[in-house]
Amino acid sequence: MNGLSLIWAPMVPWPLLAAAAVLCAVLLGFAIWRGLRGWALRALAALALLAAIAQPSIQAQETENLDDIVLLMDDRTASQRLSDRGTQTDRAIADLGAQINAMPGTQLRRISVDDAPENGGSLLGGAMAEALAAEPRDRIAGALMVSDGLAHDASAMPDFPAPLHLLQTGHRADWDRRLVIQTAPSFGIIGEPVSIRLKVENQGAVPDDAGSMAELTISIDGAESQSYQVEVGQALELPLVLDHGGQNVVQFSLAPVAGELTARNNDAVVQINGVRDRLRVLLVSGEPHAGERTWRNLLKSDAAVDLVHFTILRPPEKQDGVPVSELSLIAFPTRELFIDKIDEFDLIIFDRYAARGILPYEYFANIARYVRDGGALLLSAGPEFATVESLWQTSLRDILPARPTGRVFSESFLPRPTELGLRHPVTAGLEGMPPVSGDDPPQGGGDGAGQTATDDTAPHWGHWLRQVELGDVTGETVLKGAQEAPLLVMDRVGEGRVALLASDQAWLWDRGYDGGGPQLELLRRIAHWEMKEPELEEEALFAEVEPGSMSFTIVRRSMRETADPVEIEQPDGQTRTVELSETEPGRFTARFTAPAAGLYRLHQPDADRVVALGPASPREYENTIATGDVVGPAITASNGSVTRLEDGVPQIRQVAEGRATSGRGWIAITPREARATTGLRVLPILPEWGWLVLVAGLTLAAWLLEGGRLRRKRSMQS
Repeated sequence: MNGLSLIWAPMVPWPLLAAAAVLCAVLLGFAIWRGLRGWALRALAALALLAAIAQPSIQAQETENLDDIVLLMDDRTASQRLSDRGTQTDRAIADLGAQINAMPGTQLRRISVDDAPENGGSLLGGAMAEALAAEPRDRIAGALMVSDGLAHDASAMPDFPAPLHLLQTGHRADWDRRLVIQTAPSFGIIGEPVSIRLKVENQGAVPDDAGSMAELTISIDGAESQSYQVEVGQALELPLVLDHGGQNVVQFSLAPVAGELTARNNDAVVQINGVRDRLRVLLVSGEPHAGERTWRNLLKSDAAVDLVHFTILRPPEKQDGVPVSELSLIAFPTRELFIDKIDEFDLIIFDRYAARGILPYEYFANIARYVRDGGALLLSAGPEFATVESLWQTSLRDILPARPTGRVFSESFLPRPTELGLRHPVTAGLEGMPPVSGDDPPQGGGDGAGQTATDDTAPHWGHWLRQVELGDVTGETVLKGAQEAPLLVMDRVGEGRVALLASDQAWLWDRGYDGGGPQLELLRRIAHWEMKEPELEEEALFAEVEPGSMSFTIVRRSMRETADPVEIEQPDGQTRTVELSETEPGRFTARFTAPAAGLYRLHQPDADRVVALGPASPREYENTIATGDVVGPAITASNGSVTRLEDGVPQIRQVAEGRATSGRGWIAITPREARATTGLRVLPILPEWGWLVLVAGLTLAAWLLEGGRLRRKRSMQS
């Protein structure tokens, strides 16, 4: 297409040119006043002169029509894979694409949207904004979205210069049921109830036979689940009592109902970190000794420990005439502690205690009952354990994991792990651990304070100087000492646990003797193992989730030499089997990269675990019913429409801007008639010499006309 236009390129500024025009007008007026017959020619000459200075030119523009552009969005996010939405989308994309391609002067731009990473949902608004920014706005004739309309960034939807139409997948009869966790605590105190608020919701066209009750299943840490009937649509307050510290994974599941869109939003996971309010410890010291202060300082240094310390200062056989009132300020409430309130303690420690009749024998029977019912007992045995005053001679003999032989090793020895101890979580990986067997490393000279030094600055364990020999061991020996005799024996008794340390020399590590050792960590692990902390269980399956990624490390801790493969059940129901490899003694691991967020169930013949990556129900399944309300504001602002694909794929028409863009069975785009300039030519009206000839000719003609009249006038006068 060609177009002509007049353009000016004055040789002087326009104000100066205007002043010249005014001057010419004044002179022309003077000529008319004088009655000069050539004033018209003079006016034309002045006009030609001004035009020559203004340099008028004719601009010839060559243009061509540009094709209109139609954006077609193909939503392939997770919610589009529900029911037959994928089939509807395929059919609509093929039909709409064929219609647009068949329109003359129209181009198609395809936009495909997949799931956003890290559970970002359907980012349709951002994708449409990017596509619109990549095209000239004056060529956009329309935009078509084949989607369920569930955009999670609707606020990012751009301002469209042409109609935006939503071709909505799904059906009017779609309905779904989901589980919503409204509130859940991140931390909970062990033994005290915590409250989780949840709700079962129905969405969409719920059929009459869906029922008003739902079956809710609850499982903690993959243990056996319990089922309850709950009312749909009513918020529920669910109290839970945590029975161990660390991570508690609480899984909720709704029984699927026939006809609902998906069961992916029927599950929810709450991870609650169990903490102990106060760790109540009863420490019973048989007599004052160097290790007693170490025990007390160790327990008192932890603000979370509520310590009750009972020390025998004066055994009954000691007769020195000192009044009892000078030895004790108050009578110790032994009955209250060992009978009435014994179950309130988390751990009882006997430190070099000898059965001398101070505590009645029925108290020991009650302690044994306390352990069988789930309590924890730790014995730190000194020489008295090998005598007739040994606690073995009381009712505790039925729960102790080993029997004293009556022999005491009074010699220097190095505590070492056993083969079992290398794998046991209480002793595995302790800093500076010596080898299982081998000669003791040489000790350095004395430092003047009764201690020895070493030239080796690397972490290592120091020697102990006394040990009680044990026999008839029924528990697990994880440390050995003098002459390879059992040093630390641990056992389960009923619901409780018992640990027996056959030496009263652990305090040497605290004092740094011979380089010291990990006394604090060892005693902490023993106490936490006895209180059944999950991270110290011998047989355990758990997962370590890598922050900010979709990967986790499967960890199987076992006392066995091998570990069974782990079967992983993915959120979509598919299963995978992963082989574990031993990375440390008793620790088998494998790294797994998950394909999507959700619940992953780990199964072994003797263990189960649930791992949550992101929310158990991804964002795509929070709302599953197709709707045009989410992107409705952008559609209304663009004069677009919402059409259900279950009624058929509409026909596409072209209508003028401002007209209706939808009707029964059709939608419309608006042609933009955009053009592009392909050529441009500028031609002066006259060349410079042409203007000069024209001005000179007009001026000469005016002069000749006026000169001839003057000559005729003079002839008539003569």
